[in-house]
Amino acid sequence: MVKTKKVNTSLRLEKKVLKELKILAIEKETSVQAIIEKLILEYIKKNKETSEQ
Repeated sequence: MVKTKKVNTSLRLEKKVLKELKILAIEKETSVQAIIEKLILEYIKKNKETSEQ
Protein backbone atom coordinates (compact mmCIF):
# COMPACT_ATOMS: atom_id res chain seq x y z
CA MET A 1 0.00 0.00 0.00
CA VAL A 2 1.41 3.36 -1.07
CA LYS A 3 1.04 6.13 1.47
CA THR A 4 0.71 9.65 0.16
CA LYS A 5 1.97 12.60 2.13
CA LYS A 6 -0.76 14.60 3.80
CA VAL A 7 -0.47 18.30 4.52
CA ASN A 8 -2.37 20.38 7.03
CA THR A 9 -4.87 23.02 6.07
CA SER A 10 -7.57 24.81 7.96
CA LEU A 11 -11.06 25.97 7.23
CA ARG A 12 -13.70 27.84 9.11
CA LEU A 13 -17.14 26.28 9.47
CA GLU A 14 -20.18 27.30 11.43
CA LYS A 15 -20.16 25.59 14.80
CA LYS A 16 -23.43 23.72 14.11
CA VAL A 17 -22.15 22.49 10.72
CA LEU A 18 -18.99 21.07 12.25
CA LYS A 19 -20.99 19.43 15.04
CA GLU A 20 -23.31 17.72 12.54
CA LEU A 21 -20.32 16.63 10.47
CA LYS A 22 -18.62 15.10 13.51
CA ILE A 23 -21.80 13.25 14.46
CA LEU A 24 -22.15 11.92 10.92
CA ALA A 25 -18.52 10.79 10.90
CA ILE A 26 -19.05 8.88 14.14
CA GLU A 27 -22.24 7.27 12.82
CA LYS A 28 -20.48 6.24 9.59
CA GLU A 29 -17.37 5.08 11.50
CA THR A 30 -15.11 7.40 9.55
CA SER A 31 -13.45 10.77 10.11
CA VAL A 32 -14.31 14.35 9.30
CA GLN A 33 -11.09 14.45 7.27
CA ALA A 34 -12.13 11.44 5.18
CA ILE A 35 -15.58 12.90 4.49
CA ILE A 36 -14.18 16.28 3.45
CA GLU A 37 -11.47 14.74 1.28
CA LYS A 38 -14.01 12.53 -0.50
CA LEU A 39 -16.29 15.50 -1.16
CA ILE A 40 -13.41 17.60 -2.48
CA LEU A 41 -12.25 14.83 -4.82
CA GLU A 42 -15.80 14.41 -6.15
CA TYR A 43 -16.04 18.17 -6.67
CA ILE A 44 -12.72 18.25 -8.55
CA LYS A 45 -13.73 15.32 -10.76
CA LYS A 46 -17.11 16.86 -11.56
CA ASN A 47 -15.62 20.23 -12.41
CA LYS A 48 -12.83 18.77 -14.53
CA GLU A 49 -15.43 16.90 -16.58
CA THR A 50 -17.53 20.01 -17.15
CA SER A 51 -14.52 22.20 -18.00
CA GLU A 52 -13.24 19.71 -20.59
CA GLN A 53 -16.45 19.80 -22.62
